[in-house]
Formats: sequence, structure tokens, C-alpha cells
Amino acid sequence: MLSNLWGPDKSITYTGCAIQLYAFLCVGVTEGVMLVVMAFDRYVAICRPLHYTVIMSRPLCWKLVLMAWLCGLLESVTQSSLTFQLPFCAHHGLDDFLCEVPALIRLACGDTSANKLPMSITSVLLTILPMVLIMISYGFIAQSLGKILSEEGRQKAIATCPSHLTMVLMFFGTVAMVYTDPKNQLASKHGRFFTFLYALVTPLLNPLIYTLRNKEVKGALLRLLCKSVSTKMRSFELGGSRRS
Repeated sequence: MLSNLWGPDKSITYTGCAIQLYAFLCVGVTEGVMLVVMAFDRYVAICRPLHYTVIMSRPLCWKLVLMAWLCGLLESVTQSSLTFQLPFCAHHGLDDFLCEVPALIRLACGDTSANKLPMSITSVLLTILPMVLIMISYGFIAQSLGKILSEEGRQKAIATCPSHLTMVLMFFGTVAMVYTDPKNQLASKHGRFFTFLYALVTPLLNPLIYTLRNKEVKGALLRLLCKSVSTKMRSFELGGSRRS
């Protein structure tokens, strides 16, 4: 995708489009399942702190990661296979900047009901259901926070939640708008914008959002900003003195 966006040639081969779709679906679904796993991790850490190391054992962590990748692989194989069975129009122009299921369905000439129904069902299972599970976990977390007497302990527990909730809303919210009904007016008009958010912006912000709670990262970012501001101020002063 980056290669196509960077160069003058915006075309992609049929094989390249298939590979891109398989990979995109696999890692996308895996990320969504991992957001649910992270919500469960926060629930155990805040609601069952004394049992955390027992519950979140290394074997369980490996099983959860494996489950996430298996869900991504299963969804990728199923949806991609169904999508590439569609009859496509003679003009193969994707109204998108990468090969994904809604854009390919809009490109199809034949009946797409056999594709839209499975995609809508899996969209509900992989977007709405995970969000419900995450909200339930945060409901239990909110109850536990009310029982913490120490203000410092409460603030420490709360500090781990906003970054995760931000990514949940950004990721699942935009994915649901595009994948639940790919031919609706909102998805057709603003599909590329939503795709841009969950395909590029969310992964780009992931490292920043999850690491800004780290004191060393905060310090490094503050030093970088101060250095940038001081450099601009010096260049402004030099420019002013030259004009004078």
C-alpha cells in the first residue's frame, strides 16, 4: 500500500490485491481480538490484583495470543475467499487506497448478498460483541475503583485505562461503520476516511498512546519538543537580525 501511495503508479496486480486483502484482514482481526484480551488483562489487574500472576499465567497468555491470531487467520481466509469469487466489472478502479472487502464488494457487478450477509454477521461478532465485552469489563473495573480507599491507588489504576479505551473507540468505531453495511451511504461516501483512520492513524498512534504513560518516554518527548521550539526561536531571531 505504501509503495502504491508513494510512487506515480497507483495500480496493483490481482495477486498483489489478494495478498494485501489476506494480510490486512488477518492482522486487523487479530488486533481487534487483542484489544479484548487487553481489557481482560486490565480487569484482572484491577479487580483481582492478588490473583493476577496466577490467572494471567504464561500458558494462558500464549493461548490468548494464539486464539487472536487463529481468529484473524480464519476470518481472513473466509472473507477473502468469498470476496474473490465475485464477478468484477470491466473497469477495475477501486474507490479506496488499499484492497479491502467493502471496496471490492462495491466494485462487483453481480449479486453481493451472499457476501454482505457473512460480512455483516462477522462484523457484529468482531466489532459489536468485542465492544460489549470490553464495556462489561470496564463496568466491573469501575465498581472496583469505587472500593479502593487510597486516592493514589485509585489514580494509578485509572491511569492504565484511558489509552486502551481510546484505541477501542478509534478502532472498533470506524471498522463498524465500514464493514457492517458496505453499500450504505455513509460507508460509500466516507469509507476512505474511515479506512484511513483504522488502517493508518490507529497503528501510527498505538506506540504513542501506549507508551506516553512511561516517565522516560514522557521525558524524551518533552526534551524533543523543547529542542524543536528552541531551534525555531533561534532561526526566527537570526532571520529578524538579518532583516534589520
